[in-house]
Amino acid sequence: MRAPVILLLISCLGVVAAFAVPGWSDLLLLAGPMAVAAAILLLQQPRAQKPQAQPSGPPVILDGSNVMYWKTQTPDLAPVREVIATLQAQGLVPAVIFDANAGHLLQGAYWHHRDFAVALDLPESHVMVVDKGTPADSLILQAARDQGARIVTNDRYRDWLDRFPEARKPGHLIRGGYRKGPLWLDLPKPQA
Repeated sequence: MRAPVILLLISCLGVVAAFAVPGWSDLLLLAGPMAVAAAILLLQQPRAQKPQAQPSGPPVILDGSNVMYWKTQTPDLAPVREVIATLQAQGLVPAVIFDANAGHLLQGAYWHHRDFAVALDLPESHVMVVDKGTPADSLILQAARDQGARIVTNDRYRDWLDRFPEARKPGHLIRGGYRKGPLWLDLPKPQA
């Protein structure tokens, strides 16, 4: 970021000198294009993003394709957002894994992890869309195992219990939904 700024300043000084100092008009042939090139470089650089605080706390994996049906039994990101906010308020670090068709179900087009990250206000590293033809369930269970995380879902993963017996342990799968309006999650009560 510094180099284009320095080039722009030097080239602008050259342009000023070319007009101000008699006999230096040829400098304009060099300084003018240099100023334009430096300006283009500055405009093409991505805007500096404010650094996001790195979340800390126990990780929790959301089965995004399951949670998005919780509120209205139709695909909707609102329940996913609400679960994320609830987990973050409890000091937990949510990550979401979606089936490959989740974007099609929500918006009629494929959504990459970047699209979901923006929509959910999560870092890209905390969102995954599995490849077409890949079952998300095994990846969710494996990610939870690798990270020592629990899973937010109403799926029982019965087809995967032999390979992932930890899914049988009480509390490993966090159930949730909406009862007469408000969200509920089977999270342990915070210690006072």
